[in-house]
Amino acid sequence: MSKTITAKDVQELRQRTGAGMMDCKKALEENGGDIDAAIEFLRKRGIAKAEKRADRTTAEGLIGAEVRGSVGVLVELNCETDFVARNEDFGAVLKTLVEQMFASGAADKEAFLASTLNGQSVDEYVKLAAGKTGEAVQVRRVARIDAGANGQVGVYSHHNGKLAALAAVSAADAAVAGHAATAEVAKFVAEHVAAAAPVAVDRTGVPAATLESERRIAEEQARQTGKPEAMIEKIATGKVEAFLKDVTLLPQAWVRDGGKTIADLVAEHGKTAGGALTVTSFVRYQLGVD
Repeated sequence: MSKTITAKDVQELRQRTGAGMMDCKKALEENGGDIDAAIEFLRKRGIAKAEKRADRTTAEGLIGAEVRGSVGVLVELNCETDFVARNEDFGAVLKTLVEQMFASGAADKEAFLASTLNGQSVDEYVKLAAGKTGEAVQVRRVARIDAGANGQVGVYSHHNGKLAALAAVSAADAAVAGHAATAEVAKFVAEHVAAAAPVAVDRTGVPAATLESERRIAEEQARQTGKPEAMIEKIATGKVEAFLKDVTLLPQAWVRDGGKTIADLVAEHGKTAGGALTVTSFVRYQLGVD
């Protein structure tokens, strides 16, 4: 049974695809109100490009980012207005929460909010902070990366406090992990992640459903341009490969030097450090963006 399509549904689809209102309404009607299916419907017809990971909410706030040793944390704290976000008291609350992320060892938001801070839960602490600001204040999400004894975590935090990233790099032994070149490349990778917004380290991290969707879209687009059926699979495979090169970290061109990929950058620093380096994970937070 299809859901009732509302103006809010149409608006969300417009924000996520950039397509026109009538196209969005038709896409939702054709797909029973399923927004994800409607996005694919629009893309197959060339009406929408790949969904942009861009401003889809209006939440204000700041993102706290810090690395200590081989551990890095991110905390996104939201409020209602930028005026409150720029207030010193709000910044102090965020700083306390970052400290608590290290102290608690929490691996997710639920555990973090339940952890004890000054005799109360973090959840209660945030609610009290909200009362002082006169606005709704909430921890939107948290992240923790531990690279271990044979790794380094790089951090990048944009000057406006609304974009931050962590990147973990591992080595075969502690000596290579502790080299200055390893610390440097971890920071470079974190900076690149913040700027380029990859979805995974390499193709193994991209969901099979995403790849299948891209293949279906490529096949349909090829058919619509009149390409022979015998060529469609080859064309679709090429487009999926191009998609992977665009959205995964290692094949991306480095933002500081387009002449080398991130894989090249990591390999070069590994040689300097005296052993192979591997990017194991990363986290990127942009204020209000999933």
